[in-house]
Amino acid sequence: METLHTTGLLRKQSSEGIGYSVADLNDVRHVFAAAVPRKGDTVAEQAHDALRTIEAVICEEGARGTIAKQSVFYSNHEHLEELKALIRDFYGPDLPATTYVPQHPCQGKLLAIEALGVGRGFGDVEIIRRNEQVVITGHDDISWVHCGQITPKTDKTSLYDRTLDCFRQMRAMLAAENVRFEQVIRTWLYIGDIVGPEGNTQRYMEVNRARTDFFKDYQFGQDLVPPGHAGLILPASTGIGADNRDIVMSCIGFVTGRGDIIGVSLENPRQTSAFDYDATYGQKSPKFSRAMALSCGRYATILVSGTASITDSETRHCGDVEKQTHETLDNIEALIAEENLARHGMPGHGAPLDGLAFVRVYIKRQEDYEKTRAVCEERLGELPTIYAVADVCRPELLVEIEGMAFSRRIPVAKPHFAKQPSPQRAPRA
Repeated sequence: METLHTTGLLRKQSSEGIGYSVADLNDVRHVFAAAVPRKGDTVAEQAHDALRTIEAVICEEGARGTIAKQSVFYSNHEHLEELKALIRDFYGPDLPATTYVPQHPCQGKLLAIEALGVGRGFGDVEIIRRNEQVVITGHDDISWVHCGQITPKTDKTSLYDRTLDCFRQMRAMLAAENVRFEQVIRTWLYIGDIVGPEGNTQRYMEVNRARTDFFKDYQFGQDLVPPGHAGLILPASTGIGADNRDIVMSCIGFVTGRGDIIGVSLENPRQTSAFDYDATYGQKSPKFSRAMALSCGRYATILVSGTASITDSETRHCGDVEKQTHETLDNIEALIAEENLARHGMPGHGAPLDGLAFVRVYIKRQEDYEKTRAVCEERLGELPTIYAVADVCRPELLVEIEGMAFSRRIPVAKPHFAKQPSPQRAPRA
């Protein structure tokens, strides 16, 4: 009989201004850190405080110089170019793939930073830094391709066209590394005025229309699914509000030539699949999965999409942020549970809530921050968390939560699926 074990796999710590967790997977160390400045008045002072705090955590965990990706949440668009210059100067040649997210940190600071370090010295890890938008980490014949800060270059003003332009750029970034677009496993879409009008419809609905039209020619995850798997595979995703009127994207591509890695999209037994929403929620339904799960032997990694207080396809607890937060966490708990992964053809995997390594919590109203934080700390305990002010995709939704979870099975079991390796084009070194 196998049991799930997360506490020995994840080490977590949080205090005022900093939270971090460490996961050792197949001799590779992953360090997740979230920092809110603890001192400083100017954007430069606060940025240096947050960056030095993250650097200290990463170095303490033996992962100096290994930050692969980061997200910078900032409160004033006038600070953007200064922030970019500060971060380039701080990292020098070790610049991560960085996405600048125009969302106010809930703690009232000018910025907050979330970072991922992948530790050398705990396995044979290679980090390829193309530029400040593209960083590739490779280990054990696995490549994670991090693409950040994808913004429209087109002169067209419609959100539909600007969304398509971002997806085309994403595809081109990946293609430059010999990665196919259908190898994307996770996307983020930060949408200015997400619930505002766009022509005769809503802006989020136009983003979904563009995503559907772009995705129609791709079959995601076919290199990863187990034999006989009949479920639809779509990337995990977050589509969330932002402070401006434009769109910013980022993504993760996943490439492997190994035959023992399995990947499936997860749907939630408590929710209607987003891609099955009826026309009430838009001309074309959102094309994403509730989560993406990857297993390698006894380990599982679950990328949890933005999740809200929705069961079936209906919003629950309108006007009550505490109940919405509990419902959202109930949804995540059901989504990543061992029972749900078994339902999707990955028996023996899954995780409880304490298997989450980090979360982001998007809160519609600044005044709801303390209530939301209290519920999250009660249910999730200590872990790195970013709290940001952002509109959610429906006007009545007050909170949305995303994250990543890990689990390890003890003892090691014989794999349930045997899959022949398929030839893969590795990202260009």
